[in-house]
Amino acid sequence: QVQLVESGGALVEAGGSLRLSCAASGRTVSEYTMGWFRQAPGKEREFVAAITLNTGVPYYASVLKGRFTISRDNAKNTMYLQMNSLKPEDTAAYYCTAGTTLNSVRTSDKSLYWGQGTQVTVSS
Repeated sequence: QVQLVESGGALVEAGGSLRLSCAASGRTVSEYTMGWFRQAPGKEREFVAAITLNTGVPYYASVLKGRFTISRDNAKNTMYLQMNSLKPEDTAAYYCTAGTTLNSVRTSDKSLYWGQGTQVTVSS
C-alpha cells in the first residue's frame, strides 16, 4: 500500500510558476514509477508527466514538455512537478499517482495509487 499526499497548489497569475510536491508513505517511492495527472472542470483526467523508478527518466505529455519538469527525491520519498510559464488552461486539480510500471502510469491503469489532488488556478 502507498499513501500519496499532494501539496503546493495555489492561485497564480499567468506566466508565473508553481512547484507541486507529492509525499509518499507506506512504501518507498523508489519502488514505483510515479506520475502526475490533471483534471479540469468538465474535462477528462489527462496525463501530465511520469518518472521511472530506477533511472529517473522523465516522460511528459507532448503539449507540456518544456514548461513542466518532473523530478523525484527517493531519500525524501517525494516527487515534484515544477511548472513554469503557467497559462489559464493549466487550471486543474493535479493528482499524484504511483504504479509498478511506466505503462501503467501513462495509461492510468486501475491498479494505480492516487493522491487526493491539489488545486492549481491560473488567472489571466
